[in-house]
Amino acid sequence: MPMEILERLGVALMIGLLIGAERGWHDRAAERGSRPAGVRTFGVIGLLGGLWAVLANPLGNIIFGFAFLGFAILMTTAYALSANAKKAYGVTTMVASFATFALGAMAVSGYVAPAAATAVVIAILLGLKPILNTWVEHLKPQEIHAAFKLLLISVVLLPVLPNRTIDRWEVLNPYQIWWMVVLIASISFIGYFAIKIAGPRRGIGLTGIFGGLVSSTALSLNFARIGRQSPENHTLLAAAVTIAGSTMFPRMLVIVGIVHPALLRNLLWPMGIMSVFGYAGSAWLWWRSKAHTPLEEPIVKNPLELTKAIQFGIILASIMVLAKLARLWFGDTGILLLAGLSGLGDVDAITLSLSRMVSGDLSPEVATKALMLVAVVNTILKGGIVAVLAGGKMSTAVNAIFITIALFGIGWLLLN
Repeated sequence: MPMEILERLGVALMIGLLIGAERGWHDRAAERGSRPAGVRTFGVIGLLGGLWAVLANPLGNIIFGFAFLGFAILMTTAYALSANAKKAYGVTTMVASFATFALGAMAVSGYVAPAAATAVVIAILLGLKPILNTWVEHLKPQEIHAAFKLLLISVVLLPVLPNRTIDRWEVLNPYQIWWMVVLIASISFIGYFAIKIAGPRRGIGLTGIFGGLVSSTALSLNFARIGRQSPENHTLLAAAVTIAGSTMFPRMLVIVGIVHPALLRNLLWPMGIMSVFGYAGSAWLWWRSKAHTPLEEPIVKNPLELTKAIQFGIILASIMVLAKLARLWFGDTGILLLAGLSGLGDVDAITLSLSRMVSGDLSPEVATKALMLVAVVNTILKGGIVAVLAGGKMSTAVNAIFITIALFGIGWLLLN
């Protein structure tokens, strides 16, 4: 037992030294003696927290509470005097000292791994101050509002929705429908910031991939419009469109894997091959492209629009009901017809709906064919958008790849 306590005290000491090293590096420009706390001080603080945890075991936890209170008063007083003298009122180091004391106590109390992991996270957060401050300074109001909206629909609204069906066909489950809305909104949210961080200037490949995570159809429409005004960039823009269109297949696979993992096995190889065709063609276009003019046009202007999220939920619920009715009235043919029509719009709603229906009375084979049909129709649609709006070399390049993908998908549908 004494050896185990010594080992835990060693961990408490290392926690203090880790956080102290970061604080010492942060204040390295300050004169010696003027630094509020450094490696040695934080090492002692971590060890002090551990020692009080040892004493609290026989004497009672209230002793540890008074010890922490006394330590907090001491540190607050010291930092107040130092801040008044230097006219610098940052409290980060003081808060870090409180955390170090608590983590040292955690380590000695038996929570060694959580304490060590938390110390690493704290050290990283402290070290990322310049990056985090710069990132926050560059955030736009609409991006902050989008983050709050995402938290609203996921953390606040989702848990209070009833997790049961509320319609006569036993299709509409408010909790599951809204969970799918949150899933799609989150993918778009991540895609928006990925585009912003990577930036069109840093690579059309990343732009196409992240644009495909948001909406490959929307990106195709946007870039086709740019291509009409910028024919010199047709090959480059075609690469972006085909990358985004190819990313649609992994996106559909991710959605299927989350909603119904067993269905993923049926779709993995055909959609995987379609992705390979698309990415190979995109790489060829990228290699042929000689003009790397930066694209100033933003792909997505709003990271998350709550109105569109609600509209997506309504569309999803409608497709769920229509899919159920089509199944009841026309059997498997009705499902395939609905899938073909849905491919002319957004693929997410029908993908989510069919994946969910497999848990009911829809066979995996029919769902697989329907989702393949959705992917084929949507791919043809994007090629048509580029042909109508941009034409020229962009249309030729994009449709050479998309028609190849569509022909493979049609062949697979005819053979299965």
